[in-house]
Amino acid sequence: MNISSYDIIVVGAGLSGIVMAERFASVLKKRVLVIDKRNHIGGNCYDYVDEETGILMNRYGAHLFHTNDKEVYQYITRFCKWKRWEHQVVGLVDNQYCPIPANITTVNRLCDEQISNSDEMDAWLSKNQIQYSSIDNSEKMAKSRVGNVLYEKLFKHYTFKQWNLYPEELLPEVLARIPVRNNHDTRYFSDKYQALPEKGYTHFFNKIIEKNTLITVILNTDYFKLKEKVSPEQIIIYTGPIDHYFSQSGYPALEYRSICFETTRIFNTPYYQPNSVVNYTGPDTPYTRCVEYKHFLNQQSEHTVIVKETTTDTGEPYYPVLNEKNTNLYQKYLMMANQEKSNVHFIGRLASYKYFNMDQAIRNSLDYFKNNF
Repeated sequence: MNISSYDIIVVGAGLSGIVMAERFASVLKKRVLVIDKRNHIGGNCYDYVDEETGILMNRYGAHLFHTNDKEVYQYITRFCKWKRWEHQVVGLVDNQYCPIPANITTVNRLCDEQISNSDEMDAWLSKNQIQYSSIDNSEKMAKSRVGNVLYEKLFKHYTFKQWNLYPEELLPEVLARIPVRNNHDTRYFSDKYQALPEKGYTHFFNKIIEKNTLITVILNTDYFKLKEKVSPEQIIIYTGPIDHYFSQSGYPALEYRSICFETTRIFNTPYYQPNSVVNYTGPDTPYTRCVEYKHFLNQQSEHTVIVKETTTDTGEPYYPVLNEKNTNLYQKYLMMANQEKSNVHFIGRLASYKYFNMDQAIRNSLDYFKNNF
């Protein structure tokens, strides 16, 4: 392949990379080469139809699109049809299913209360929330939002299973993302736009690529084996791990948590569990959650498939471990990125060592393109 014939080299075929590729091709009419080390496009959003059951599944964990950003929603719906889907999660706590995020029902079941309206819920929260002069870790963040009892039952052990660190060892922003409801709303998200692509995320990515003949994708390819062939005139959009790009620097690798997926097909069974996602918040169950994909978009099949997720320190990078050590280390990598050649741009969750929701990844790429090109 003649790499020199392309104006733009995008490293990574996930959301951040594909959106950047689409912008360069559609707006600036540039020839774009997208390179990915995996054997598929879509990054962690990649999904497929299970051959034995006909059920559409995500390979790397359930992905639910939600946003209040009208422009982002209009952007994604240009390429394929999306269907409204309001995601719900329940946790199996004290041998009963409870809504997550915590709402009135959650508090009534776990705290033996009889709360009936928002005013009573606000009063309960005010009474139980712990006030701190400063919040410097996720334990304090959680307790300042839900108090001691819900912290112990919902967050403490689940967080340890997720991160192999207790909340007190993590920066406050890790648990700051978790909402609390003062009503009976059982939705996991409250955003205006909540949807799933009718034919799956892989179809969505394919439609973006198919729409523009200026985009070429090559898979099963390590960019760093081709890096020497890239000329200074070409723009590089790097969406991979920032520490991997600077692996020769001598600095240690940034820490990530990965996920081990245990997939089980259950034949001639309508459903395994009452909800698409059930969280296991206690220390007695090794996995964090169980996902039954058949629930999503109300898929029809005589069978079902469940996937149990257990977080681990090895494997594909999913979640940055946000503690002081990694935050300081990332700043060193960021300094090197800022000093890198002017034609190289670091974009996306792995390059930013930051967790992005899907809409945030899209918005980040749209804004970066608009502001820099």
